[in-house]
Amino acid sequence: MYAVIKTGGKQYRVSPGQKLKIEQIPADIGQEITLDQVLSVGEGESLKLGTPFVEGAQVKATVLAQGRHAKIKIFKMRRRKGYRKTQGHRQNYTEVRIEAVNA
Repeated sequence: MYAVIKTGGKQYRVSPGQKLKIEQIPADIGQEITLDQVLSVGEGESLKLGTPFVEGAQVKATVLAQGRHAKIKIFKMRRRKGYRKTQGHRQNYTEVRIEAVNA
């Protein structure tokens, strides 16, 4: 069984037992969270699509860690103009393990 969920402005295809890094969610490590923005649920040949979300469907997950991704470097330059600009940032994430998909 799998589900397509929406969290942090992104969509993920998840199934029970899968580990996943999503946009940061304010939750403690070890806490169980419920993701209720489920776009579709599938099992074998059957597929339930939501409009936009599937009624009564939810995904249960456990928070494993809070962290930050590797640094991303942004470099901008205009040739022959003497313009150079360097920026960078580290994006926060929450690592979760999908426990169950309830449809």
